Amino acid sequence: MVAYRWQSILCDEAIRNALRASIETVRVARPFVIDAWVLLPDHLHCVWTLPDGDADFSTRWMMIKRAVSLACREDYRRANWVTASKLKHRESTFWQRQFWEHKIRDENDFARHLVYIHFNSIKHGHAQRAVD
Repeated sequence: MVAYRWQSILCDEAIRNALRASIETVRVARPFVIDAWVLLPDHLHCVWTLPDGDADFSTRWMMIKRAVSLACREDYRRANWVTASKLKHRESTFWQRQFWEHKIRDENDFARHLVYIHFNSIKHGHAQRAVD
């Protein structure tokens, strides 16, 4: 998930709190397990496990993104970034429209994605070690 125009805002305390609260709320309505997560200033990566027979990542992300956008709109809305397309799709100036989704195929694929997430903050220069 990426902040609109790659804004470096996602680690701001207000956004972290709104993100945490929205995830908790969405997990009540549409359960999922967070297997891995990395939050960087302008984007995040995560691996979720959904209940058997449920592959609806999109609705969960829509609900999370909307809740964060509403909670933070006073401080983060950029009126000069609102386009006709954003108005048509009822989007904020907080998140990019799309996200990348990948279904984990097997244990090796799961392990590769965990390693990717684990080292993503190092890759982007936000930490010296993954443990940080």
